Amino acid sequence: MLNVFTLANGRLFQEEIDSLEELTRFKPIWVDLESPTLEERRWVKQHFGLSIPEDAMDDDIEESARFFEEDNGELHIRSDFLIDDDDDPRAIRVAFILNEHNAALKSQGVLFSIHDEDVPVFRLLRMRARRMPGLIENAKDVLLMLFDADAEYCADTLEDIYDELEAVSRQVLAGDVTDNKAGEVLSAIARHEDMSGRIRRNVMDTRRAVSFMMRSRMLSADQFEDARQILRDLDSLDSHTAFLFDKINFLMDATVGFININQNKIIKIFSVASVALLPPTLIASLYGMNFQHMPELSQKWGYPFALGLMVLSAVVPMLYFRKRGWLK
Repeated sequence: MLNVFTLANGRLFQEEIDSLEELTRFKPIWVDLESPTLEERRWVKQHFGLSIPEDAMDDDIEESARFFEEDNGELHIRSDFLIDDDDDPRAIRVAFILNEHNAALKSQGVLFSIHDEDVPVFRLLRMRARRMPGLIENAKDVLLMLFDADAEYCADTLEDIYDELEAVSRQVLAGDVTDNKAGEVLSAIARHEDMSGRIRRNVMDTRRAVSFMMRSRMLSADQFEDARQILRDLDSLDSHTAFLFDKINFLMDATVGFININQNKIIKIFSVASVALLPPTLIASLYGMNFQHMPELSQKWGYPFALGLMVLSAVVPMLYFRKRGWLK
């Protein structure tokens, strides 16, 4: 899919392109390619003179090659954007190309973004740019606002995680955590821990991208200040993720503690039962000895006496354990 975005009256307008002729009719500041076909790549190269690298969205690209400037003035930024999906949370690699200096090409002043699937942050920026005239003035604003929206998306996701952890916390701290409930709690905690780790990694990646833009001296004074504000927002997210990790670890330890308590209760029951059965076992062993002279063997009441003695020797310890509260 090939979408171009033009700027009119301070608002961002989107046009979906189906042919090269349609592409030539617009003067965009942003060209977004979602899973581009070979034909769409050819249109971009033919009209803008821009060759999209084949490895633009590769995940195994070297870290040193994620932010660089070509000899022809093209800036290349490869950054990850978070997708908060309950079933499959993941990060999507997006490649950005921006030509700021080469006036010989029609790509000058146009931001190109290439990715494999729709990114929620892109939708957020498009909605915000339509509702807020003057938010975007050029392609560099688009790139900065994408990173700003990414920071906001991460913040919203962290708030959702915190709300869900609060619900988990109420379950755990209410006590009476059964093994089934503990399993559900541990599963939820593991999901939140994984998502918090993804957010922290995404924040680190966004910080590197914004820092690269600041070092490249491509930003105006106002844009540079906006970039510094984005970095401050990202720093606050780091503190929040650290707090969530501490809360997750606390809930994990508390849940595991309840599991251990439940297991100890079972072991205690077996221990009490084994101790209570020791006296009857001892009595049965005594009357199982093969001595010739045992007075009770020749008496009619011998067998009932032995049974009663065994029952009494089992009941007395149980009553004692119950009085001490060891059976609870």
